[in-house]
Amino acid sequence: MKEKFLSYFLLFCAVGLSATAAYYSVLGLSVLFASVAIPVMVMGSFLEISKIAIATYLHDQWKKTYTGLKIYLTTALVILSFITSLGIYGLLTTGFQENIAKMNISDKQIANVEVKKKRFDDIKTELTAEKSTLDKDISQLRNALSTNTTTQSVDRKTGQVTTKANTGNRKAFELQLKEAQIRRDTISSKIDALNDSIINLDVQVLNMESETELGNELGAVKYVSELTGSDVKDVANWFILLIIFVFDPLAIVLVIATNQAFNNLKPKFNIYSEPKPIEPEPTLEPEPQPIDHSVKIAQITQEINKIQRSGATGRKIAAAIEPLQQRLRNLKKDDENQITY
Repeated sequence: MKEKFLSYFLLFCAVGLSATAAYYSVLGLSVLFASVAIPVMVMGSFLEISKIAIATYLHDQWKKTYTGLKIYLTTALVILSFITSLGIYGLLTTGFQENIAKMNISDKQIANVEVKKKRFDDIKTELTAEKSTLDKDISQLRNALSTNTTTQSVDRKTGQVTTKANTGNRKAFELQLKEAQIRRDTISSKIDALNDSIINLDVQVLNMESETELGNELGAVKYVSELTGSDVKDVANWFILLIIFVFDPLAIVLVIATNQAFNNLKPKFNIYSEPKPIEPEPTLEPEPQPIDHSVKIAQITQEINKIQRSGATGRKIAAAIEPLQQRLRNLKKDDENQITY
């Protein structure tokens, strides 16, 4: 029952894997030769069926096949396997190119947003530096207004010190202070607007990256690429090559294994075309084990010693000991005649 289950399970795996490989190969070849897709699909389907037939024939008729035919069929089988792998490679690379194109578009969009954010950061840096300069100028103008309100001078004739209001300087300082404050407020408003724009761009980048991670089918490939430091395209090509090196060869080997499993289930025939009887498995007879009489000999000897120390008359002792001594002689004789293996 177990052999039958294994045979049918191998058949299921062989048919499934071979059909899948054939479908992917034919579909991939139709993509490579899109202008003649239908003829290529018909040709590829019959080539895939022929490949399975060749593998089965070579397995069953290897000893009966001529050497030249063996070489040709084996070569054809290898070439057909290569064609199947080429079709699978074309299909997988086409799917990968679509995904990599989506990823590149998303990366370019994020890069454009990052460039815009960088330009805003540069403008913000310049405005912040200008605002710092204006803050210093405003502070100096305020100090000038507080210290330069009057001008003292000495009258040469009278020698007295006179104080005059420095009205011209004060008006000039007040005008400069007002212009500086207006400019500073304008710059502060621009900096606040730039901060809001930069925050919005950061949120936009995060949303785009989140959408890219959720919708990107190349997550594992990108992870291996970052881990190994290789390009994403190189890593994807490694994965595809590993798949095609296992896919179709495994399908062929499973077909051969299935044939072998079903051949083993067939009844065997002798030279007269009669089914051979199933020979039962030989059973080993247990080897004779030597019998150990040492315990019984010790018990009988102990019983004889006990009777001799009982204090009875010699006749009674002799009558009681005689059968025990006979048993003791028989046991010792059996031990001497035993065969040791």
